[in-house]
Amino acid sequence: MEQKFSLDKNQIRVLLLEGIHHSAVASFEKSGYTQIEYVSKALDDKELEMKIRDVHIIGIRSRTQLTAQVLSKAKKLISIGCYSIGTNQVDRQAAKMAGIPVFNAPFSNTRSVAELVIAEAIMLMREVPMKNAAAHRGEWIKSASQSYEIRDKNIGIVGYGHIGSQVSILAEAMGMNVYYYDIEKKLSLGKAVACDSLEELLEKSDIVTLHVPETELTINMISRPQISQMKKGTLLINASRGSVVDYDAVAVALRENHLAGAAADVFPEEPASNNEPFRSVLRDFDNVILTPHIGGSTREAQEKIGCEVTGKLIKYSDNGTTIGAVNFPQISLQPNENKQRFLHIHKNMPGLLRNVNFVFTGKGINIASEYLQTDADIGYVIIDTESNLSPAILTELKNIPHTLRARMLY
Repeated sequence: MEQKFSLDKNQIRVLLLEGIHHSAVASFEKSGYTQIEYVSKALDDKELEMKIRDVHIIGIRSRTQLTAQVLSKAKKLISIGCYSIGTNQVDRQAAKMAGIPVFNAPFSNTRSVAELVIAEAIMLMREVPMKNAAAHRGEWIKSASQSYEIRDKNIGIVGYGHIGSQVSILAEAMGMNVYYYDIEKKLSLGKAVACDSLEELLEKSDIVTLHVPETELTINMISRPQISQMKKGTLLINASRGSVVDYDAVAVALRENHLAGAAADVFPEEPASNNEPFRSVLRDFDNVILTPHIGGSTREAQEKIGCEVTGKLIKYSDNGTTIGAVNFPQISLQPNENKQRFLHIHKNMPGLLRNVNFVFTGKGINIASEYLQTDADIGYVIIDTESNLSPAILTELKNIPHTLRARMLY
């Protein structure tokens, strides 16, 4: 039985920004979506506000900032896809209170980031960045005096999540001794050893690599006090978030030769486009690897991210499933071809579900099934009815006090 949607898929407008991998476009088209606008760059605030007014689904990477101001213009927007691990570029609370779930790809680029970290560890241990820079200046530094294998060295992983644990597996396979610290208890992989504190990890490690999200706890978590706890000659790698490291303190430690080298893929302030200049206090050092936020930028990872996030957006659009949303109650559903389906998103207030149900029961309509999940702020209810109601019923649902958004799916 062909499913009839209240809003035909060829009328749902999708906007994909920042050169998202074309696997996203292919996935949308395969599922019947035809109104897809593809833009290879980020938009400035004014242009973004104009574009987002008529968009139902938007996909972004890390440069686009969906602030509360921008989201206030998005009256038709039903969902946001962050084609990245992080979602800091979106005001998630503002999106939630507008009834808009935000989806991301927390797993697809873990291998790419982990491989870069291991590669940087090897390069720093061999002093390749410094010798490479010297060779470009015509200098020939052939020496093994400060060049080491990574085998039998201690690597300290701060944050033992999806990427940190992947680094752990690769590092152990190359003969390294793996230590990790996480604020949550995690199962050790292989012979990895959990540290009881960040201080313990810093004191043991020859290489420290960071894999934590940006939170109040992690901002500047590596600064002068923490660097002073590291052994002289330690290497520091940051491929997580630019805010977690105080790079001014890193610069001081490099000048004092306390740190033997560093690698940074993320920065507190990053250029909005490839045409803008990059500024960092670490540019002065030959023994620092600087990369332009490319940890997850491999063709394999971007293709997987394109498929993963698009799949979540399509499921929400097609049947109301919110599994994988970072700011929304989680509900997993299958299509129900023999029923009408309604979605109602509202502030989490006592008695509101009764009012939603009365819109149907007051008309003698049988509710075949109902799914409700709440968090501290909102409630998300899906109602399947044995009816053939017109979209006019949405007016009644939207007029219920404290309603944030209502849709008749099909």
